[in-house]
Amino acid sequence: MSENKTIKLDENGKLHAVLRCVTEPSEEQRQKFVQFLKNKYELEDTDQVNLEIVQDPDVHGGFILDIGSDEYDWSTRGRERQFENQINDARARAAREKSQEGIMEIMRAAVEQFHLEAEQSEVGHVLTAGDGIVTITGLDHVQYGEILVFENGVKGMVQNIGEDGIGAILFDAEGSIGEGTRVTGTGKRAGIACGDGYLGRVIDALGNPIDGGAPIKGDEYRAIEQPAPGIIDRQPVTVPLETGILAIDSMFPIGRGQRELIIGDRQTGKTSIAMDAVLNQKGKDCYCVYVAIGQKASTVASIVNTLKKNDAMSYTIVVASTAADPAPLQYIAPYAATSIAEYFMHRGKDVLIIYDDLSKHAVAYRTLSLLLGRSPGREAYPGDVFYLHSRLLERSSRLSENLGGGSITALPIIETQDGDVSAYIPTNVISITDGQIFLESDLFFEGQRPAVNVGLSVSRVGGAAQTKAMKKAAGSLRIDLAQFREMQVFTQFSSDLDEATQNQLKQGNVLMELLKQPLGHPLSTADQVITLCVAEHKKMINVPVKNVKAYQKEMLAFFADKYSDIVEEINKKGQLPDELTERILAAADEFGAEYAEAHKTKNA
Repeated sequence: MSENKTIKLDENGKLHAVLRCVTEPSEEQRQKFVQFLKNKYELEDTDQVNLEIVQDPDVHGGFILDIGSDEYDWSTRGRERQFENQINDARARAAREKSQEGIMEIMRAAVEQFHLEAEQSEVGHVLTAGDGIVTITGLDHVQYGEILVFENGVKGMVQNIGEDGIGAILFDAEGSIGEGTRVTGTGKRAGIACGDGYLGRVIDALGNPIDGGAPIKGDEYRAIEQPAPGIIDRQPVTVPLETGILAIDSMFPIGRGQRELIIGDRQTGKTSIAMDAVLNQKGKDCYCVYVAIGQKASTVASIVNTLKKNDAMSYTIVVASTAADPAPLQYIAPYAATSIAEYFMHRGKDVLIIYDDLSKHAVAYRTLSLLLGRSPGREAYPGDVFYLHSRLLERSSRLSENLGGGSITALPIIETQDGDVSAYIPTNVISITDGQIFLESDLFFEGQRPAVNVGLSVSRVGGAAQTKAMKKAAGSLRIDLAQFREMQVFTQFSSDLDEATQNQLKQGNVLMELLKQPLGHPLSTADQVITLCVAEHKKMINVPVKNVKAYQKEMLAFFADKYSDIVEEINKKGQLPDELTERILAAADEFGAEYAEAHKTKNA
């Protein structure tokens, strides 16, 4: 019948068409419409056309011809829309090509190139609407992820394609959408504007600013769903991304392009670790994207204030889809944020992206899937919930030098229930990522903060993403801590301990104390290397545990003041030769003597 689809004839073998116009056409005009329909849909005779004329003042002028789900729009409103689209396309093209022409030249060229035509489009109708989900019939040629426009201006996205129609999610309140509402496809996949203008801003999942600032001008439009880089497009993860947290940088190093999961119960400091990592990127040519999914608006505001207070917003973008937002916006938020991160990655920049948290993201997707009528599986999640996160996290990589060498480092956060890492979503994300930092409630309440469980945490990139200085200084730290924990359990009921065991326990307590770190105080690479080098050579073994942090703080200030050459050498070269180790230990001995003398005088 037609070029693309079969038009169903009614029970009388006729094609039913509706012509909406302001004034009724003449008989000659009517016959022209009938002849057009006969030719277009390859009918045998004009008698097979049943043309219904409906006078509709809302058309304003011209006509709209509806045949099933096909629509030909030659109305005044339709022509205005065509012209507006032509202007917007011209402006977007000029922005992409960084044209130096003024707005008047762009508009003049768009007007000269504009040609009116009876616009053909496919029109569907809403069957049901509710809870941010609509089912539609009549749109036979839309694709998954395509943007739909409803007649009241609300936009949605195709999420389900079935034999009996399509399911779509809405990006706004339903408003007047109900049964029979007209909806059209745009042919464009859901995407977000990207550009340098987003740095320092707080936006929603659609890219709209929500910080009260000026509208943001994007340089490029990127689809929110992008294929992950292939193997040939990547290079190994070898460049460290320092978090400034001693426990992580020394034992579970994170590299640029890695995906390291932060997992633990609620209120164990997961977001705090991510925030410290963001603060530590200051001056390191690394942009940061923080995605809040299902968080309280007050929590997001607190995080933004922390970033502003530490002058970190200049290189950070906050994408917020709070608990008050509908499930569709919470679902697309991490994909939209990753597209913004990819904009910078493809320009050779390094980006750190934090997904806080993917547990709530999975819940939002489960809500959508159940409302769309998909079959529930384990824990009522749909069968493709693994793919939900794998296709998101696979987009984090370090590109090859041919593609600019940019990277996206991902820190997804997962919330566990009572430390259960064997639940569905935690095991999924653990298997997708390149390691995990496991935070334990018991350690947190004991005052060990960050509450990193050294035994369950791991980085599968490991020493490849560590500076040589850090690798050498950390040395046997993990083994020492493991032996300490074992010995601590073994000797907790013993009173008579030999000197070697006592020293091992003292050293272990010092190391555990050093791993404690106050919130918002990341350490530089040099500070971490000096601390570890001194501690591993047992220069602090006789310092009372309660004084260890004060001792460390004073010692680092001593190095910065008197031995700044050592600090600069570590920060610049990232090496720790034996000669430099000896200089560090000699300086530590000098400080130890001064510290002992000062405290002896104070006590006297």
